[in-house]
Amino acid sequence: MGDYEHSATIHRPPDVVFDFVSAADNLPSFFDSMKDAHATGGDDVHVVADVEGNQYEGQAWMHADPDAKSVRWSAETSSGYHGELFVTGIGDEESRVTVTLHTEHTDGPGIRAGLEQTLANLKAQLDGSSTDAAG
Repeated sequence: MGDYEHSATIHRPPDVVFDFVSAADNLPSFFDSMKDAHATGGDDVHVVADVEGNQYEGQAWMHADPDAKSVRWSAETSSGYHGELFVTGIGDEESRVTVTLHTEHTDGPGIRAGLEQTLANLKAQLDGSSTDAAG
């Protein structure tokens, strides 16, 4: 069982970052394992993912809260997988993005690397730069 967290600064306004991360169709552009995602109504999202070489296709749940600038999600798996992404403004032109993840899976280094890669992808997508070890 594990809880993981990673943060990065993105040089874009918080509203722009939140609008991007809260759109289900954008998930594959920054989550490497996500091959396809699209909203199917309400908080339901149909996803196709490649997780450690295993193809997963099914329904997931994703709830965006514009007031809190947070996105919560979970998937129909037995691993207790769920997470949350927070966007916090640093002034008007920068954002701090923090991703938290809970899973029963115990591959700590692999999960941490995945979170770091997710935020690096998001940073590259939104501000054209990369993260460093300090985030």
